[in-house]
Amino acid sequence: MKVLVIGASGRVGNSLTEKLLAQDHHVVGTTRKDEKLFEAENYSQIALDLSSSKSDMEKQIPNDVEAIFFVSGSRGEDLLQTDLHGAIKTMEVAEKKNIKRYIMLSTVFATDTDKWEQLPKDMIDYYVSKHYADKWLMKNTSLDYTILQPSALKDEEGTGKIEVDIEKAGENPIEDVADTLVGLLDNYSTSNKVITMQSGSKKIKEALAEV
Repeated sequence: MKVLVIGASGRVGNSLTEKLLAQDHHVVGTTRKDEKLFEAENYSQIALDLSSSKSDMEKQIPNDVEAIFFVSGSRGEDLLQTDLHGAIKTMEVAEKKNIKRYIMLSTVFATDTDKWEQLPKDMIDYYVSKHYADKWLMKNTSLDYTILQPSALKDEEGTGKIEVDIEKAGENPIEDVADTLVGLLDNYSTSNKVITMQSGSKKIKEALAEV
């Protein structure tokens, strides 16, 4: 499958891209960096600017892409232009190009504002941006979406085991988040669903089968 990974140079995006390439998908990665991230024959790269116009994005994104992963983030530096409006523009381009499958990496409980009371103040703006990006995908598009909302990301070795549909936030090794995203690609039982996750006791494939 030809897959667009928006944010391929990020922590999750890099791991995700590596895993997709290992499964022989053709990956088009986006990054603002000049150097090519991967030398694999099934990898190509575009310098997609999420603050650019929708028409410019449309020209850059290949017409034969079959699925999109949005795993980009500004790390709090440009939440409105990147995490919110940038994401929405890619959804609109996906619809115009008839790219149906769209997988969004969000953050735990972004769509459940009742669970925001315990958030640190410096996280609120990030959550607001992710909330409205997620809601736009759910309510204002006809895309075949899945929204993955992991708990805190940790630079640790993956366990390959997770828990989904959680009530309290925990932690996730980045590798497990990337493996879960890969598992969502052709798992159409997860279509049009929001999945919260943290480290757990079930193998990723088994956990997703129960969603």
